[in-house]
Parts: sequence; structure tokens; C-alpha cells
Amino acid sequence: MDTAVLFPFAQYWWVYAVFTAGILGLLLLDLGVFHRKSHAVSMKESLAWSAIWISLGLVFGLVLWQWSGAQLAARGIADAAAHADRIGLEYFSGFVVEKALAVDNLFVIAMIFAYFQVPAAYQHRVLFFGILGALVFRALFIAAGAALMQYHWVIIVAGLFLIFTGVKMLFVGDSKVDPDKNPLIRLLRKLLPVTPEFRGEKFFVRDGGRLWATPMLVCLVFIEVSDIVFAIDSVPAIFALTKEPLVVFTSNIFAILGLRSLYFLLAGVMDKFHLLKVGLAFILVFVGLKMVWLDQAFGGKFPIGWSLGIIGGMLALSMVASLVIPSRPKPVE
Repeated sequence: MDTAVLFPFAQYWWVYAVFTAGILGLLLLDLGVFHRKSHAVSMKESLAWSAIWISLGLVFGLVLWQWSGAQLAARGIADAAAHADRIGLEYFSGFVVEKALAVDNLFVIAMIFAYFQVPAAYQHRVLFFGILGALVFRALFIAAGAALMQYHWVIIVAGLFLIFTGVKMLFVGDSKVDPDKNPLIRLLRKLLPVTPEFRGEKFFVRDGGRLWATPMLVCLVFIEVSDIVFAIDSVPAIFALTKEPLVVFTSNIFAILGLRSLYFLLAGVMDKFHLLKVGLAFILVFVGLKMVWLDQAFGGKFPIGWSLGIIGGMLALSMVASLVIPSRPKPVE
């Protein structure tokens, strides 16, 4: 399998720097201007912001597509247009996969908010810093993945892990959220006393000359832990679609940027998409098979257009089936 990268970090580090600066600017504008005051996010507001973030991700994909063609042509690389087409399709495939897997994470976030009883007015602030931390962890995971995916045995192991995860998702139900059993949360409670109640939107307060953490901070830490767990699945999944770290990084970041607004948009209708996990399970099995077998069966690279169609079809089918097939009533605890 060809492991040559068209846009190596050493040569295109400035692209990563400009992209990261732009993303940080958008996040600061979001929190410092548009969401400066804590408030419960309405359906109308979440719909508007979801459309904005998704549109930005799609527009960036088109810009990356055209920019790649121009860069490769300027470097005199043969079939520059064909390579650019592949990179563009890989970006959109990665964007769809990461967005779908991120939606699955929203179910866990909803359970975390319910467990900690986070007021609706403060949920946006927790999600903002949660996603800010997720950007850092995803960058570290992607950097490690870019180094490890050069070895064929790592690709096989990652593919088998994705297949196992997909099969497990099909046959094993959701585990109940219990932060009190999480080692990191227990360590946090030992290092810092935690106030029994929320203190507005603050993560820390000073009371009686002593620094206290609030339930907001405990909730934030648990959301970060859950995202790290999801990144173990999502990062190998996107490396199954492309070997370009630039495509992996940008599509991953744009996929999780709109999670906050998407959460408030889907919070009230999550139960309606009860078969979404089935679609995500089949997507994980597919990308795992792609790493283990399909790429080699198709001469080193399974057609990316087919991958995009299969992934999009599985996702759409699971959502339509959720609306058509009624869910089973949950047992009363």
C-alpha cells in the first residue's frame, strides 16, 4: 500500500497554523460575542448555528479541493487534478463519518448532563470548553495516527479493532453513565473539594480561603474523558479513508465544531433516531473491512467515491428506518 503523503507536515506546517488560528478565532468569536451571556439555547438558534457550522465545513472542503489541485499542479505532479479530486472526496467522506460518530457522542453527553443535572443555561459553556479540549486531544491522536499508520501491521490491527467495535455496538446496549466510578473523576474529587451545588457558570470558586471545584468542572472533565474514548474509534476510522494527515485533521475539526449547536438541535428528538447506532455500527465494520481487506482487494485503494456513497447510504437508511420502525419501550427502572 502506498504511504506517500502529498501534503507532508514539514512542508505544509503553515497551512496547519493558519487553519488552527482561524478555528480559534471562530471559537473566540462564538463565545465572546454571540454567546457571551449564558442562556438556554432555543431550537431556532441551534438550527441556525448548525447550518452555519455545517456550511463552513462544506465550503472549506470545496476550497481544499481547489487549493489541492493548484498546489499539486504548481509542483509539477502528474495527474494533479485526479489527486485533487481524490483529496476532495476523502475530505467529504471523512467529514460525514466523523459527524456521524460525533452524533453518537451526543447521546452520551445528554446522559452526562442529566446525571449532573446541568441547567440548560450553562450547557453551552460546558460544551464550548469540552470541544476546545477535544480539539487538542484530536490533534494529538491524529499526530500519533499519522506516525503509526505508516506500518501495515498497525493498519490491520486498527481495522480489526473497528470491526470488533462495530459488532460490539450492534449486540451490546449502552452502558449507564456513572462518573463516580471513573478513576479521573475520583482523583479530581480527592485533589479538590467539590461544591454540592452549582455556582453560576463558574468552574472554580474560592470559599473560606480555599479553592473549590464546582459540578460544572466535574461534568466538563467527564465529557473530555468520553471524547477521548470516542476518538479511539473515530481517528482510525478516518485514517481508513485517507492517508493525508491534513485531510484527517481538517475534516475531524470541522465535524466536531458544530457539536454544541447540533446537541441543542437534537436533544429533544434523540430518541426518534433509535436505529442510528445500527447504521454507525455497520459504518465502523465497513471502514474496518476497508483497512483489513478491501483496499488490498482493489489494488491498494478502495474507490473513495464508493466509500462516500456506502457511508452516506448506511447513515441515511438508519435514520429513515428509525422514523419508520417504532422503538421498543424501555423497561421501567
